[in-house]
Amino acid sequence: GFGGFGGGGSRGAQKHQGSDLRLKVRLTLEEVAKGATKKFKVKKDVTCTHCHGSGSQDGKTESCATCHGTGYVTRQVNTMFGRMQQQSVCSTCGGQGTVIKNKCSHCSGEGIVYAEEIVTVKIPAGVAEGMQLSMSGKGNAGKRNGVPGDLLILIEEEPHAELIRDENDLIYNLLLDVPTAALGGTADIPTIDSKVRVKIEPGTQPGKVLRLRGKGLPSVNGYGTGDLLVNISVYIPETLSRDEKAAMEKFQKSDNFRPNESLKDKIFRKFKNLFD
Repeated sequence: GFGGFGGGGSRGAQKHQGSDLRLKVRLTLEEVAKGATKKFKVKKDVTCTHCHGSGSQDGKTESCATCHGTGYVTRQVNTMFGRMQQQSVCSTCGGQGTVIKNKCSHCSGEGIVYAEEIVTVKIPAGVAEGMQLSMSGKGNAGKRNGVPGDLLILIEEEPHAELIRDENDLIYNLLLDVPTAALGGTADIPTIDSKVRVKIEPGTQPGKVLRLRGKGLPSVNGYGTGDLLVNISVYIPETLSRDEKAAMEKFQKSDNFRPNESLKDKIFRKFKNLFD
């Protein structure tokens, strides 16, 4: 921001500070996984190209006669402790220490103009909704070659059609039919960039979770990658035909289709763990 006060000349003069620029960036889950480079057209204060930010038409400035180039003035004030010196920013030069006699006609001596500029933003992999990134010096330019502000980037995420994010892990809800759960088979599971085929073991129970290591999202700090968790549920038909109902009634009479207490406890223990 601001320079300290010096012993003479313009060393104590202040530099104008440009304001920060805020920008929202909306990313897909694929962009979160791999990182992204985005380009935006933004309206902001930029350095005047005609005077190169000096604010002077001829490039010349003069030392402020009021503050003698220091950027501040000193005056005597009466306080309860007696007369004391008080320093304040020079109102003539605004703390700059210099004044312009021949102002630039394009920026009116400000050294900046409001214009459109293309900003390139590089987003690292692993960012998350609500994170704010900062690009130093990419905000609004400071008046008369002052210090530019920062570009503050707020991350937003687009929901994925099939995958749910849980920090660096991804969750996929797989709904099996009764025959596949009972007999076993395969299922195609979507990942960030492809599909993978997983084996369904015979007798797979609702609530079982398959963990696909390393198929999640990378950590934004570069340490490790999350997993893809496949939550398995089994679809029970809401209506049955006459033949289907007869077949199910036969199964109902089979001892093999009656859950025992040990299996019941095992299944509900898995179900409870989902909420712990």
